[in-house]
Amino acid sequence: MTDTMNDNYIQDPSPPLFGVCIPCVGGIHSHSSSKQTSTDSPGVCAFILTFISYLLIVATFPFSLCLCIKVVQEYERAVIFRLGRLLKGGAKGPGIFFIVPCIDSYRKVDLRTVSFDVPPQEILTRDSVTISVEAVVYYRVSDPIAAKNNVEDYSHSTRLLAATTLRNVLGTRNLAEILSERESISATMQSSLDDATDPWGVKVERVEIKDVRLPVQLQRAMAAEAEAAREARAKVIAAEGEQRASRALKEAADVINESPAALQLRYLQTLNAISAENNSTIIFPLPIDVLTHMIHRNKEDD
Repeated sequence: MTDTMNDNYIQDPSPPLFGVCIPCVGGIHSHSSSKQTSTDSPGVCAFILTFISYLLIVATFPFSLCLCIKVVQEYERAVIFRLGRLLKGGAKGPGIFFIVPCIDSYRKVDLRTVSFDVPPQEILTRDSVTISVEAVVYYRVSDPIAAKNNVEDYSHSTRLLAATTLRNVLGTRNLAEILSERESISATMQSSLDDATDPWGVKVERVEIKDVRLPVQLQRAMAAEAEAAREARAKVIAAEGEQRASRALKEAADVINESPAALQLRYLQTLNAISAENNSTIIFPLPIDVLTHMIHRNKEDD
């Protein structure tokens, strides 16, 4: 037993300062007989420093109030740390709150909605088309304590996650889906970002795809395809119009054929229309029946 103790002392040759080991804040244990020590207790050093701080506040009163009283705005919350530990009671604010100098530190968290632009991302779609996409993300802090304790920089982390999520979501879609289903893609991104940032105390409120940029060659090809489609539709519409007009002319010819006098009235209407526009032009209508009779007579003489 003695040899074992001597070996232990040889492995750790540095003696403790002043021969006394004092338990300090959080997790540093003394070589006491008790094998289990609560890590939640602040320790003797914390109580001593707290007591000294309160003595300084009382000794310098009322000048110490300038350092003890702090104010946060309506849209802000203060997360207070006492000797590195989160102070119980949650985030403080809005309004006035009290801190103890020398042992308390606080961080302000803005609860207002923040918007940022996602940098242009070069994305390869599922149908092997390279596009550049820009988006806008709106978020706010819903839990100030989680935003300060669970992540180093929630704003920077949210920006990086938004860019990665944009690439992952759009990489599984076709070009036609990206151009036509922006609302559903935005909803998918918003849900994914909200689930990922919930442990950070961040609430993603809205995601919008701002711009989709296509390669120049692809734009020309799509423009040529759209122009050809428009020309084809125009030709089909013109053909349908001519077909309807021919049917109407056929019905009009059938009506005129039933009444020979109707043809003469049509001659007079045409003459009236021409005379109203070109007064110097004289048109003499010649009945077609007379010409037909003359043509038959010439054939019989031949």
